[in-house]
Amino acid sequence: MSSGSAGRALVLFSGGQDSTTCLAHALTHYDSVETVGFDYGQRHAIELTQRTIVREKIARMFPTWGARLGEDHLINIPALGALSQTALTRDVEIAMGENGLPNTFVPGRNLLFLTLAGALAYRRGANRIVAGMCETDFSGYPDCRDDAVKAMQLALNLGMDARFCVETPLMWLDKAATWRLAEALGGAALASIIVEDTHTCYRGERGKRHDWGYGCGECPACDLRARGFREYAGEI
Repeated sequence: MSSGSAGRALVLFSGGQDSTTCLAHALTHYDSVETVGFDYGQRHAIELTQRTIVREKIARMFPTWGARLGEDHLINIPALGALSQTALTRDVEIAMGENGLPNTFVPGRNLLFLTLAGALAYRRGANRIVAGMCETDFSGYPDCRDDAVKAMQLALNLGMDARFCVETPLMWLDKAATWRLAEALGGAALASIIVEDTHTCYRGERGKRHDWGYGCGECPACDLRARGFREYAGEI
């Protein structure tokens, strides 16, 4: 593990596989790391419970990281859920929309997350914002694209007269590579936390334990995670 570098980082931390890997990345590279999560009335609100469990396990199992792990922040934004008629905020079947996007797309979600994270980072003195957006192995969400993130970084810096760097360590990785990165950062112990304690399933189901973790096993998020795990484990 790296001894870290100067600087404070704020990680957008949902409690899922990707954001947990991003948290490990930040804890490896920065001396002080805080986390922020968002409650927007999401159907899979169980992730808000799991994020606390994941933070506590990481701090306990990785003492060096635990010394760097600072405060956690939870921001309530019910207006986002109220505005969204999506499968992540309503009890409807997951399907493709006429615009070619899955109805799990919450318009403006990542843009709002980055805006609020920027405001929090400004107040907390963090110069790095670390987020798990990815456009290599994803559901086609336009606000996960590298261009969208770069545009938000520019807007945050112009609008706050700041020098934030928005880091997206997973941007060009597929899910198998994300599993490999987690193992490279924290070994089998971190991989075990991701399997046992993180939550990615859009339906919020944790009743069935698969080899890759808990979830319904059918939604797009579970499908991506499962296929990535099989490739990572050498099964495909």
